[in-house]
Amino acid sequence: MKQRITYVVHNPDDFDPSQLRLSTKDAFTLDSVNAAKEHRLTFGLSELPQELYRVLRQCHELHIRWASEKYYTSIPPYVSRISPGLHAFFTPHKGSLADLLCPMLKKVFGYNLKCESLKDTFIGMPILSERFSMSSAFQYYQFLPSLKDLVTYIQQKICATSDPSCQTQAASLLSATYVDIDFDTISHALVFNGFWDRAPDAESWTETIPLRQKTDHIEVGVLTSEKAVDPEDLAFSGFLTVIGKDSKPSPTRFSFPARHHPLPSSAQSTPPLTYTTSFRHPTGLHPTLLLTFPSASLIPPDETCALHTYLTLPAALFIDRYQLSDPLFLSSLHLTSLRSLSGATDLEAPIWVVPEWGSAALLELAVPASSPPSSSSSASKQDAAAAWTVQIPLHLRYLPPNRNASGLEAVAAPWPVVFWACRGEEGAKMAASPFDRVNLGYEGLFGPKTMFYHVPPANSSSGGRLVEEIQVPVLDLDQAWYVEWGTVVAVALGTLWVCWKLFGIMRRDVVAAKKVEGK
Repeated sequence: MKQRITYVVHNPDDFDPSQLRLSTKDAFTLDSVNAAKEHRLTFGLSELPQELYRVLRQCHELHIRWASEKYYTSIPPYVSRISPGLHAFFTPHKGSLADLLCPMLKKVFGYNLKCESLKDTFIGMPILSERFSMSSAFQYYQFLPSLKDLVTYIQQKICATSDPSCQTQAASLLSATYVDIDFDTISHALVFNGFWDRAPDAESWTETIPLRQKTDHIEVGVLTSEKAVDPEDLAFSGFLTVIGKDSKPSPTRFSFPARHHPLPSSAQSTPPLTYTTSFRHPTGLHPTLLLTFPSASLIPPDETCALHTYLTLPAALFIDRYQLSDPLFLSSLHLTSLRSLSGATDLEAPIWVVPEWGSAALLELAVPASSPPSSSSSASKQDAAAAWTVQIPLHLRYLPPNRNASGLEAVAAPWPVVFWACRGEEGAKMAASPFDRVNLGYEGLFGPKTMFYHVPPANSSSGGRLVEEIQVPVLDLDQAWYVEWGTVVAVALGTLWVCWKLFGIMRRDVVAAKKVEGK
């Protein structure tokens, strides 16, 4: 097993190299380091449980992404985002049924997952750029607020009972910001990656990283972000060490091209560019999703950039592609186009007949037209405080009846991700980044030279959650008897009325026939 642990310091001015030390030859210690942390473990197939190995044998590639619903502040190079919940991107071996994937996902992440089979539950991913090869064939999503089942599985199936440190590390995933799991047949390795935007239950990291076995390989880096020379690059400086080999952390400085970037300082303004997500109330059965931005801050990083949002919608919500085909209607909503839509898009089906998990959509957003600066300071302040609201019309499916006394059912809608998609320089090698996350659902919808400048969400007013909930009225089975009997009575009366009218017509025809015969 190989490990790579990376700390990116939040405030370089507060960091001192004396906070790092090699306490022994086989242990590395950090003392009160305020930083984000990424812990990456690489397993060989022989190190995995047999049941996992059987599942991976059916996979050409498998990428699992989970993101917390809690608000967090991103830091380079960990700026890419996905909607809160569990995502799976999968390509089976040619001719493989991949019938073991859904049962394993349920066993690892919880038996409440809506995952029956690859054919029925997963949706196909549209690839608008065929040159981009890092895209999976199928996609799955479900809102999952906690990784309790994953922690339990790791502690019971992977950790040895005699290894309490493994049990503790597994439990630390409950406070993770996001978790990535990757496998492909080329590497024949499973990569498990956890990220924390800051130390849980503390302001900084104070911990010792031991080398438990001589065969282990642990690389540790403590980095600070620097300004890169090229716009495609991210630059860092700091200290690197390999536990068990190096006598002390060695200073380093490096840069690399990356696809995912924070907003450049030239594009940041007052107020900073963020977005909030909400629903127009009352929502009804045709809710409208609202994305709100500070109008004065919608400045593209480059003239080639366009603002996009990527929505991951559960099966209870869907988009009508025909509704978003009218340019005038799109303009009134501050939308430019519906770039992509895949998944469960049947306009009439109730949720209980929809086998797919839901749908995914990519929309290009309109931005305010640039205007000359105003000479009045009061007008400038008013423009800066103005909000730019994008409206995305959605539709709710009919939900199954239940015995909820309130007559309402909550539907969770995760916040979408928002980013500027910009054209990169010719010759830039975006795949060279050691930190970029791929297979997030939307990269394959752009060209291979596209750079993404991510717009961070604003800290939501609902307790810092990046999830909105809609209360949907449903039929209460305990109060439905009058509906059932009312329906029976209405059908019976309607049938009697139709029969009476038919009898009247037949009687009139008989009387008319007798009159004709009498003449």
